[in-house]
Amino acid sequence: MALAAPPPLGLGTWLLQGAVCERAVETALELGYRHVDTAQIYRNEAEVGRAIEQSCLAREQLWITTKVWREALEPRAFRDSVSASLERLRTDHVDLLLVHWPNPALPLKATLEALRAEQESRRALQIGVSNFPRALLRAACAQVPVAMNQVELHVFLQQRELCAEAERLGVRLTAYSPLARGKVADDAVLAAIGARYGRTASQVALRWLLERGHVAIPKASSREHLRENLGALEFALDDGDRAAIEALDRGLRTIDPPFAPAWDR
Repeated sequence: MALAAPPPLGLGTWLLQGAVCERAVETALELGYRHVDTAQIYRNEAEVGRAIEQSCLAREQLWITTKVWREALEPRAFRDSVSASLERLRTDHVDLLLVHWPNPALPLKATLEALRAEQESRRALQIGVSNFPRALLRAACAQVPVAMNQVELHVFLQQRELCAEAERLGVRLTAYSPLARGKVADDAVLAAIGARYGRTASQVALRWLLERGHVAIPKASSREHLRENLGALEFALDDGDRAAIEALDRGLRTIDPPFAPAWDR
């Protein structure tokens, strides 16, 4: 039986390429990860697929997410791109299929119809979006059953209004770049909190996201960092910790969008 929801801590593979990516996924699965996130634009779906196949884990034990790039959102191109993704991933379905970025040049309605068709054909068990601000998220939810919105989300970019809107709509959030591309490791507040638990600043940052009900997909390639990130599952924060972390929000974005979205709507 397929997993009903993604394991809360997964492996992000953005910027992992070739043999490095394949080894990272193999190591992650060996350590106990069961959630792997990839995308067409990452150009590593084939490596992810090979690593999963070599793990010999049953398909129903794993959660695989991939994303359709914004240049393949016209319905026929969408369908063909998903076929290619599944072939590269060596599977007949993904657990979650996302529209990677909205494309203002194409009608959202047609793209969402193509996305829903993938769910109806069971090539995607759940569907969702990525990088959708509030107005677009509302529009998507009015048309299809959006399970997830994957966005940049971390202690320095807490996205409170988007979080509230997603909760109202019944949509979960996946946090990409949950460690702010390494910036959390140098934060004194997070380090001090971690010291009380014998944990690192990065583990504290991940734990905060998990306790808020989000899914986190930190990228890592070394066994050391993969194991460190798993440690976020092993402790709990108190109210004082959470208040100190909430004060760290400064609207810091580390990813440049491919167009100028209306982030504040």
